[in-house]
Amino acid sequence: MFQAADKVVYAMAGIRGLSSLIELTGAILMLYFKTADRALQVNAALALVGPLVLVSVTMLGIAGLAGEIHWSRIVWIVLGVGFILFGAKG
Repeated sequence: MFQAADKVVYAMAGIRGLSSLIELTGAILMLYFKTADRALQVNAALALVGPLVLVSVTMLGIAGLAGEIHWSRIVWIVLGVGFILFGAKG
């Protein structure tokens, strides 16, 4: 069905799939607890997952491309991820 050219792609998709399961579990827990304060606590825990997933998937992608692209482009990608995390920090 799907043809991935590299094992890195499978790893990246696997991490994103795991992330989606964690987010879905968080949504179910919010509905289970039925209070805004507990939902906020669950949301705070989920806020840690997003950046971690972003960084890990990006690093896997960079590792997969390391031999194919120039080092200056890798620097731009790392800087971009850094700016995203800095901007989301608030």
